[in-house]
Amino acid sequence: MIKKIKNNKVIKNILLILMAILTTLSFTLNIYNLDNLVKNISFLSTSSSIESNLSIYGPFKVGTLFLLIIGLFFYKYYQKYYFQNKKSHYAFDILSVLFSLFMIIGYSYNLVGSAKLILGSISLFLLNVIIFIGYFIFFKASLNYLSDFIMSYKEKDNKNKLIDYIFNKHPFRSTALILLVCYLPYIIAFYPGILSPDPSNQIKQFFNLDKQYKEYVVMIDENVPITNHHPVTHTLILGGLTFLGKTLGSVNAGIFMYSILQMTLLICLLSYTIYYMKKLDTPLSIRIISLLIYAFVPIFPLYGMATLKDTVFAILVIFYYLKLYECIKYKNLDRYHLKENLILIFLMIAITLFRNNGIYLIIMSFPFLLLIDKKNRLKLLGIFLAPVLFYYGFTHALLPALKVTPGSVREVLSIPFQQTARYVKTYPNEVTEEEKKAIDKILTYNTLVERYKPEISDPVKNEFNKYATKEDLKNYFKVWFNDFFKHPGVYFEATINNAYGYFYPDAKKWYVYFNYDKRLKEAGLDYHYNNLKGIRNALSDYANTFPYIPIIGSLVSIGFATWIMMYLFALLLKFKKYDYLIMFTPVISLILVCIASPVNTYFRYTLGYTMAIPLLFALTYSVIKNKDRKKEVK
Repeated sequence: MIKKIKNNKVIKNILLILMAILTTLSFTLNIYNLDNLVKNISFLSTSSSIESNLSIYGPFKVGTLFLLIIGLFFYKYYQKYYFQNKKSHYAFDILSVLFSLFMIIGYSYNLVGSAKLILGSISLFLLNVIIFIGYFIFFKASLNYLSDFIMSYKEKDNKNKLIDYIFNKHPFRSTALILLVCYLPYIIAFYPGILSPDPSNQIKQFFNLDKQYKEYVVMIDENVPITNHHPVTHTLILGGLTFLGKTLGSVNAGIFMYSILQMTLLICLLSYTIYYMKKLDTPLSIRIISLLIYAFVPIFPLYGMATLKDTVFAILVIFYYLKLYECIKYKNLDRYHLKENLILIFLMIAITLFRNNGIYLIIMSFPFLLLIDKKNRLKLLGIFLAPVLFYYGFTHALLPALKVTPGSVREVLSIPFQQTARYVKTYPNEVTEEEKKAIDKILTYNTLVERYKPEISDPVKNEFNKYATKEDLKNYFKVWFNDFFKHPGVYFEATINNAYGYFYPDAKKWYVYFNYDKRLKEAGLDYHYNNLKGIRNALSDYANTFPYIPIIGSLVSIGFATWIMMYLFALLLKFKKYDYLIMFTPVISLILVCIASPVNTYFRYTLGYTMAIPLLFALTYSVIKNKDRKKEVK
């Protein structure tokens, strides 16, 4: 069929014109403005002005000339590439479907907080079918073209001595120095470190000045102020260094000890990835682009100075990708000696200690190695069991023995709580008195509707009754389960509304931290920024502007980062590198955690894979280009 189309110029041109028109419509139609019926359906919208939140695709108020230019571009693009590629791989076809759906669903939820722009009427549904087809055509052509480009890419020899010195002779040392110079303005301007609500409250908790986390749980011992709401390990390190600084006469100095330690770890890790790329013979252009990303994309220095558990967790996870890669690469080789065993065990233990959900990342990834490495199966099983047993001993034996109160069960119930709140808001007249009582024992029913925010569950779960019994929870889940069968659509909408930004490239919320947090000052601890307000403002403005810079701004789009991970996964499928899919199991774990998280499009939750884009791309490139030789990378 394709051969006949290629040979028939008339049919081919008609199809190309039709495809160009459909794709142009997909990228330029503003469904919100076209449908007058939905002007009053945005009761769930999170924005005060829907018009101000029109997305980067579909909102253009374009004239005929601009439409013609866009259409001509797509026509030429398809003319050059669409019928040139070989048969599309099924993985790319699936991705094209998913990306198209993400665009359509994300657009609707971003504007009106529901699927009304898709399912609000028959005409809207048919219009979205047309838009879906236009997107599918574009993504299918682009994904296949990109694959062909990667496989055919050949780099010219480098003749620049400075480039050779930096990236070939001294990649680690040179990268570390460059990153230090680029990050120095952030280190100086944001001295002693960037505190947001969570680390501020953790420090207060360490000093027994916090009430918030105590209110979430029934304390084991009121004299032990630290809970495991945030990982105890991180609280002790951050709080301990702050205490050390206070003892020496400066709270700022203590916080800076933590910040500079974290920044040093980040710079060392990023420099090591450039060094590792060199060992893999990764093309110089990829290494240069990776270094430019590390140096100038603001998430790296800002999260390096942000005293969050997520930064250290991301550093550990990125290093974990490398270790998984090596385990896959050298499978069936006798290389698991004491040193390698201890490194893997320590790394996995550290991952579990810096995020409470870190254990799930390990459980969902490492056991797959047992399936592919028959020779080292027993050693790998021992390596896996060591951190798992440590974690459960630490959380279920050691911490209770030390009277450290575990975090509240509410932290893992964002999805059902949001579903219940949306159900009550949408169908208040269908909630029986018995159901109200069951919900009230868990979530305080009377204010539930007012507290419901579609993209953050904290207002709902903050009223969780910490004294609720197992019987109360059992009764609540009976109500939750029964209401699902009454109106399952509202449950799906609640979950999508709280998670769509992790798949929709144009969602930009809860991005980076740089504002001064007053919590420590108000608690009597003298944390303060220096007098370099002008530099801080300039760096903050740069960070706020970066997401809106064409093309490169996509590097800080969570949805786009997720798409990159999915594309790399598809590349491995296409080239039948099935064992290496294990490298992306931690990414899958992180994305699932994001879906179940309390906040939509929360950047710090994704650091474990957004910061790893250069490395994972380089590793995937090495695998599909058959450069993963059995030579040990030291």
